[in-house]
Parts: sequence; C-alpha cells; structure tokens
Amino acid sequence: MLKEHKDVTAPVDEKLPLKTLLAFGLQHVLVMAASPIASVFLMATALNFPPELTINLLSATFIICGIGTLLQSVGFKGFGARLPFIMLPGGAPIILFILIAQQTDVATASGAVILTALFYFLVLPVFKKFLRFFPSVVVGTMLLLVAVNLVKISGFLIVGKAGSADYANPTHILLAFATIAFTVLFARLLKGMWSQLAILLGLLGGTLVAMALGAFHFEHLSLFPLFSLPLLMPFGMPKFDLFAALPLMIFCVISMVEATGQTIAIGEVVDKKLDIENDVARTIRGDAAVSLLGGLFGTSLIITSGENIGVVRATGIRSRYVTLMSGLMLIAFALLAPLARVIHGVPEAVVGGTGLVVFAIVGTMGIDMLRRVDLRHHANMYVVSVALAVGLFPILVPGVYSQFPAGLASFLGNGVAMGAITAALMNALFHCLGKKAAQAPVTEEKPELQGQ
Repeated sequence: MLKEHKDVTAPVDEKLPLKTLLAFGLQHVLVMAASPIASVFLMATALNFPPELTINLLSATFIICGIGTLLQSVGFKGFGARLPFIMLPGGAPIILFILIAQQTDVATASGAVILTALFYFLVLPVFKKFLRFFPSVVVGTMLLLVAVNLVKISGFLIVGKAGSADYANPTHILLAFATIAFTVLFARLLKGMWSQLAILLGLLGGTLVAMALGAFHFEHLSLFPLFSLPLLMPFGMPKFDLFAALPLMIFCVISMVEATGQTIAIGEVVDKKLDIENDVARTIRGDAAVSLLGGLFGTSLIITSGENIGVVRATGIRSRYVTLMSGLMLIAFALLAPLARVIHGVPEAVVGGTGLVVFAIVGTMGIDMLRRVDLRHHANMYVVSVALAVGLFPILVPGVYSQFPAGLASFLGNGVAMGAITAALMNALFHCLGKKAAQAPVTEEKPELQGQ
C-alpha cells in the first residue's frame, strides 16, 4: 500500500491519452493563436514589410512560441518551469520593438531583443532576493489587473479600432456573444471531456456562425505555399546599441514581476507545491532563452503568457503534457502554411468572445486568492485598494502618461506591472517595516504561496 501511495502521479505530471492531448492542446492553441498573428501583422504594417517577409516572420513567431512552450512544459537544466504554460509575443515588447526600429533601424531592434534577453540573466540573481515580497495579497491583486487588461484587449478585438468605419459593428458583437453563448451551453449540457472542451467548441460554434454570416476570412485560405521556413537574421546582422535597447531592458524587469505572479497562479491551479525562488527563476530563464532565440529570427521578446491560466482553470486539465502538445502544434502550424492561414481566417470577434470568458476566469482566480486575506484590516485594505488604483489608472485611461519621457511612460503605462509593484511596496510598508509588521494580522495563505 505504501508503494502504491508513492507511485501516485501528480496532476501536472499526468500523461494523458493521445486523443485527450490533441483535443486540449488544440484548445490552448486556438484560444491563443490570435496573439502571434496580430503581433506580426502589427509589426509588418508599422514597418512596411513586404508580404514575403511578413509570412516568414509569422512562421518564425509560431516556431519560437512552440519551442518556448515545449521548454516551459518539459524543463531542461534549470530552464522552464515544468508547468502548463504557453509562450507568446508580449504586446508591450512588440510596440517597443516597433519604436526602436522606427527611431533607428530593424537590425538595431533585433539587437535590442538579444541584449535584453542577456540582461534577464544579469538581473535575475538580484530579482530573486525580492520574491518574498509577493505573497497572495500581491499576486491576487495582480491577477485582477491582468484580467481587466486582457478583457479590455479582447473587447478591442471585438469592436475594432476607434474611429474606423467598421468600429462597433453589430455583426462583430453578435459573433462575440454567440461564441460566449455556445461556450456556456456546451459547458452546461455536455458531459465528461466534451464539457471540458467547451471553450474550444464555443470557438468553433462562433466560427460556424461567422461562416453563415459571411464574416469568415476566406481570402486568407490557399493551399500554396505548403511550407514556410523562418530565416535566421532576416534583417541582416543585428546591431547592438545599449541606449536603444534601454526601453526593452526596463520592460524585462516588468516581465519578471508578471512571470512571478503567473508562476504562483498556475502552480496553485495545478495544485503543485512550488519552491518559489527556484520555480520562478526557471520560468524567467525560459523567457530569456526563448527571447534570445527569437531575436536571432526577427521576433520581439517571447514571454510566458498568463492568458492560458484561465483555460487550465476552466477545463480542470492540469497536465503539462497538454501544453507540450500545444507547443508541437504551434511548430506544425508554423511549418505547414495552410494551417496557419486557416487559423488566421477565424474572425477576431470570435477570438475576442472566447477571450472575454477565459480572461475573466483569471480574474476569479485573483478574487479567490484575495478571499484568503483579511481585507477588513486597514493595512490589507490599503494594499489592495492603492494597488488597484495605480494599476487600473493606465489600463482604463490609455495615454495618461503620454506626456512623460518615452521610457518612463512605457514603464508607468503598464498597469499590471505598476499595480503589482505598488502592491509589493505597500505590503512591505505595512507588514514588513516597523511596528506595523508586528501588529499585522496573519492571513490565511498556503505556506508555499507566502514566499517568506
């Protein structure tokens, strides 16, 4: 009996049947695929790339995301968290890449990505010393901000760009709510594995409605070319300029804060007891290594995504082998060009509708973590309220810091990071300094999440 107990496999390490891995791996990919596609086309439009280069960069982005997802799922010699993570191009790094390229040239922007990836390794030993300032009250607040920010991004996928002729098109809003309705119906009416696939089935249902309404992008569909291979250094030899790379280096510190919260959150979802310092460091090293590889193939920073945490929570499928399959699929989509074009054909409103549900689930996780904190105590009340105020300000009022110097504006404008940093500082002020620390109530947290 003792031997049987020792042989029990943790949910995160469970090796599921192939058909289950394929179905749930595809669900992760379809929910997240809009991010690499949107990032590449934003970069291509802003920097006037020719179609051939755009297709090449799309292939490279999918491959690097796939390799990063494999690394985070499997882990290798201190790199990768061995958790069900998906890696995607970050929205802020794409904007910074474009700005660097416009101010200098694209080769310098690629060099900035490589320098920033190396900077991760330089800063990580110092950053690890501050992980004890990220207890549940901080991470829970951060997850709420992540959810609000991602729901807002999904909303823009649905309504489009303000001022455009197609802004707030009723058809797009109908598609989004049809997708949500399908997701809810499938989750309520289906049983077993099919119920767990409600997000994927809802997305497919929304896509069928889009086809019926003529909103599916059939113009993207073509059989040829069959294969697409990324080019090494597509912009030529990278140029290294420390001053030009500074905005991305500042962002890498913000990214470390986000990776900390994401690692703690996904660890809780999969019920894995974490060694906070070691596991967070593995996540960040994975981000750094994959971003370094991405810089050589023309992408911006590729970082651990918090979006798929909601998918794991919604499905209850906690195995990291599911995201390992997602990584293999991302690589397949990169190499088999027709598959990537099929995904590109799904209307943004359908993806946005799925995102509204998935990302709101991330918010419920933040609420659940904050539920363990005594928010009636004035110290915790101020920690959460001030952090939410600082974090929500730039999320809900875009451009509020636009008159500040560019680097500072980029830093302050990241509401998730600013909220998390504010929560950590407020928590230290009330609970770790002076008499307040001695008087502060003990919150009901799992020991592995306290990091202290």
